[in-house]
Amino acid sequence: MADEIKKLVEDLGAAFHQFKDDNDTRIKEIETKDYADPILTEKVERIAKDIVDIESMRQQLASIESAVALMQAPGGGGPDGKKAVYASIGDQLRDVATMANPNPSGSEWAAAKDRLGKVQAAASGANETVPGEGGFLVEKESATMLDKGAIATGLLSQRCFEVPISGDTDGLKLKLMDESSRANGSRFGGIQVYMKAEADTVTATKPKFREATWELKDCMGIMYATNDLLKDASKLTAVVNKWFPMEFGFKIDDQIINGTGAGQALGVLNAGCTVSQAIETGQVRATTPIMYENIVHMYARLLNSSDQNAVWLVNRALLPYLMLMTIPVGTGGAPVFLPPNGAAGQPYMTLLNKPIIPIEQCQAPATAGDIILADLDEYLLLTKGGIDAQASMHVRFIYDEMTFRWTYRFDGAPLRNKTLTPFKGGSTATQGPFVSLAAS
Repeated sequence: MADEIKKLVEDLGAAFHQFKDDNDTRIKEIETKDYADPILTEKVERIAKDIVDIESMRQQLASIESAVALMQAPGGGGPDGKKAVYASIGDQLRDVATMANPNPSGSEWAAAKDRLGKVQAAASGANETVPGEGGFLVEKESATMLDKGAIATGLLSQRCFEVPISGDTDGLKLKLMDESSRANGSRFGGIQVYMKAEADTVTATKPKFREATWELKDCMGIMYATNDLLKDASKLTAVVNKWFPMEFGFKIDDQIINGTGAGQALGVLNAGCTVSQAIETGQVRATTPIMYENIVHMYARLLNSSDQNAVWLVNRALLPYLMLMTIPVGTGGAPVFLPPNGAAGQPYMTLLNKPIIPIEQCQAPATAGDIILADLDEYLLLTKGGIDAQASMHVRFIYDEMTFRWTYRFDGAPLRNKTLTPFKGGSTATQGPFVSLAAS
C-alpha cells in the first residue's frame, strides 16, 4: 500500500510542477496587461482558477507525502489501522508545553519527546528536533484546519482574487494598465485607433502602465495557557481550532474593508478606485439612512466589468431600513422586499439581483461605509503559507503559564488605483469596482 501511494506522490508531483510552469507563463502575461480590461476578463478568470487549482494540488501533495512518511515513522499510522500520532492539536500542544521544561526528566517528558519526534519524522524535508522554546510542527490535519480557517471563516476573503506565494518571496509586483478615463485617447492608458482615408496616416499612441506592489504583513495572535487549560486537551483544541482561525478571518475581512495601507492592507474604503456616491437632495441620513434612489445611483456608478461579480456589503443594523424601503410611486410607494407568503416567508436577500451580505466590518448606519457595492474579484489578496505556530514557556514563566503565538502573513489592495471616467456620461459620474454611499 505504501509503495502504491509513493508512486501516486511521484506522479502527482510531476503533474504539479508542469501545471505550475504553465501557470507561471500566464502570470508573466498578466504583468504586462490590464487585469480589468473586459476583453481579458474571461482569460483572467481562468488564471485565477488555475492558481486555486495549483494551491489545492500542492496541499493534496503535501498531505499524501505526510501520510506516506507517517506510515514509515515508528509507531505512526499506516495500513494496520493506527491513527496519527495525536488525536487533536490540544494533545500536541500539551506535549510542546512539557518539552519546554528547562530541567527535563521523567517518563512524561520522554514520551512527549518521542511523540513530537514522530511528527517531525512525518514532515517533508529536513527539520530540527522540536526545541523547548521556539517553533513546533503541527500535524498536517491540524495545520490544514488552521490554515483553511483563516480564509474560510471570512465572509469577504474567500470572494477575493487570492494569490498564494511561496519560497523566499515576500511580496508581489504587477505591471497594470494605468487607466483613469474611457475617453478617446485615454483608454488603456493612452491607446487610440482612428478611421482613416486612403493613403492617409494616423497618430501613433501607446499604453501607459503602472507598477503595483503587495508586501506581506504579519497578523499575530497570542494566547497564555495555564496549567489547568493545558491539562484539558479538548478545551485547548476548541480554542485553537475554532476561535483563533475565526479571529484571523475576521481581521482579514476588516482589513479588506477598513485597512489604511500604512503597515496593513489597503481597504476598500480608503482606496483611490472607490466611488463615493452623494446622498439625495434633502436626505438626512440620521433619520433616513437609506433610500431606493441611493441604491439606484450607486448601481449606476459601478464599472460595467464589475456588474457580474458585485455584491452589497451592509452593516446588519441597516437591514431593517433596507427591508422597509419603498420605491416611490406618485404620492405613495411600493415595497422593495416582497417575500413569498408575506412576512412569514424568506426575504429576498438581493438588491437589483445582487446578493446582500451583512458584515460587522461595515460602518454604523448613517456613516460612510455602512453600505458598499463591491466587486471583490477586483481585490487582490496575497497570502503565503499557513498559520505559523510558535511556543515559549519563558514569557510568562513567573506566572506558570505557557505562551502560544500564531502568525499569518498576508497583504491586500484593489487592482485599480483610481476611479474611471466613462466614455459617455461626463467627468462627474466616475465609476469604480467599489461604490460607497457618502455620509452627507
